[in-house]
Parts: sequence; structure tokens; C-alpha cells
Amino acid sequence: MSAPSPPALSNHVDELTSVVRRPREIVLRHRVQYAALRGMLAAFARLGFRRASGIGARVARWGYSPLGIRRDVVERQIAAAFPEWDETRVRRTALAAYENLGRTTIEAAMLPGLGAAEIRALFDEPENWTAVEEALRQGHGMIAVAGHLGNWELGGAYLAARGIAFEAVARQMENPLFDAYVTRTRRKAGMQIIYDGDAVRRVPRALRSNAVVAFLVDQGALGLASTWVPFFARLAKTPRGPAVFAQRLRSPILFMAPLRKPDGRYTFEIEEVPFTDTGDRTADVDRIVADYTGVLEKWVRRAPEQYFWHHRRWKHQPPKTPPETRDPLR
Repeated sequence: MSAPSPPALSNHVDELTSVVRRPREIVLRHRVQYAALRGMLAAFARLGFRRASGIGARVARWGYSPLGIRRDVVERQIAAAFPEWDETRVRRTALAAYENLGRTTIEAAMLPGLGAAEIRALFDEPENWTAVEEALRQGHGMIAVAGHLGNWELGGAYLAARGIAFEAVARQMENPLFDAYVTRTRRKAGMQIIYDGDAVRRVPRALRSNAVVAFLVDQGALGLASTWVPFFARLAKTPRGPAVFAQRLRSPILFMAPLRKPDGRYTFEIEEVPFTDTGDRTADVDRIVADYTGVLEKWVRRAPEQYFWHHRRWKHQPPKTPPETRDPLR
């Protein structure tokens, strides 16, 4: 028998739930894709973390040119976010974003071969780590919100490597073999996975055990699980689950960004996302969502070449959105 929804959240199940994770049939193309991936990773593993990361960047450049995979999406979204930039700067940032994605993909895939000490050694000591300690000292767990910025997978592994009880809310991948591999990779690095369809049941349990629960908050979600808030002056559909859980369970919210430095090491940026309970729950949740989206935008502005512009961030917008703030790909 499945456990009932927590009483404090029972009236918000429709707001938070997504598609429940179900087994997917494995077809031939899944096996071919997976075999290619494992063969590539076996070759990279012999090179070491830094060299493999560099090769990942070089391979990803081919995605930008000559292949042009989602190049129009990346360039037009960067140009929309930074309208003051000229074409040369847009293209330079777009190419760097491909390189970052290549590095992030290979680095994340190599995590199973790294121990906790090796993962910690990749990072400078965070300047604001005391904010994490203070949040957990309150005993209500902590919600970590992040975007597809820097190396988000490595950021989760870093928290786990520091001995933090860490769980991450994730979507199920289309290829079930990929999905199983990534889940094993994350678990080996000390991260537990909560599939989004299980979030209402498992997130409160984790927070009540004083764990850190992480959410990526820059992918549009349809239905009541999200709301429209400004992101680079354009309304973007943004998950509201972290705000609802924080409000109901009194869990502090911290934004986190593992950013790559020019020398290949990482900084781990931490910023608190304060919230006030005014008694208007809907307005409070919307304000929290807008606040953590605003913090994400601030950090994307500081490292735009490390953001995942390949995802159509403004694909879902309210009806009658003015032409000047519509999705730049329409």
C-alpha cells in the first residue's frame, strides 16, 4: 500500500505531482545508443578527468559547427537575453556554451571513477558554506535550487562528498538504459534520486530527516506544477514545487551554482533565497519562484557561456504575450 500524502501537502497534490515513473520498453535504438555511450566512456576513462573534459569540449564544438545541432535555438536565445550584444559576441558565447555542455557531459559520466576526496579536490572551498550549515542546523532540511549552469551534476556530487545527506528530484529519461546508468552513476557518487512523480511522497520525508533536496528550476513544466515568472525580461514557465515545499515544511532555500574556472577547477557559489510568510499562500509561492529565478538570472549573467541555452526556456508563455517579450524562436 502506498503511503498517503503528508497532511500539510494533501491539498496541493495536484499542484506538485507529475507523471508517475513507469517502466519503459527497451527497443533496439536504446541498446545501440547505450552501447555507443559505454564504449565512448570506457575510452575516456583511460584519459583522466581533465583530458577527457577537454576532449568533450572539442567534440561539442562539432555540434555547433559544422553540424549546427540546435545552433539557431542557442544563438537566438542568447541574443534575446542580451539584446545589447553584437553578433560576434553572441556567436562566441554560443560556441563556449557548446564546449561547456561537452565538458559537463563527460565529467558527469566519469563521476563513478572518482572518490569523495577527488571530487572535493576539484573545488575551491565555498565562501558561503556556513549558510549550508546554518540551514541544516534548523532541522527542517534544506532545499537546494539550481539551474543548468556550470556543471550541475558535479555540484550534487560535491555536496554528497562533503557528507551531506543529498537527494535530487529528476525526470525519467526517454532511453531507459540511459536512465538506469545515470541513476547508478548518481547513487555511486552518494546522491539519491527522487523521480518527479514521487516527489509529493518522498520530498517531505527527506526534508523531515534533515536532508538536502535539490531541484533544477529552469525547465518549463505544464499545468499547475509551475508558474510564469520573468527570466531575462521574458515570462518563463517555472517549477513551483521547491517554493511549495519550503513554505509548507519551513525548509530554507539556497541557490547553488558550481561554476568552472579558467584553470579547470570549480567554485561552488551559494546564495540564500529568503522568503516571508504573509498568509497569502499563492502569492507567497509565486514570489519565491520569482526570487529564485531572479537569483539564477544573476548568476547566468556572470557566466553566460556556462548556461544550457540549448533548452527552449521561453517555449511556454501566457496567451497574448506582447511580441517584444515572446519566445524568440517564434
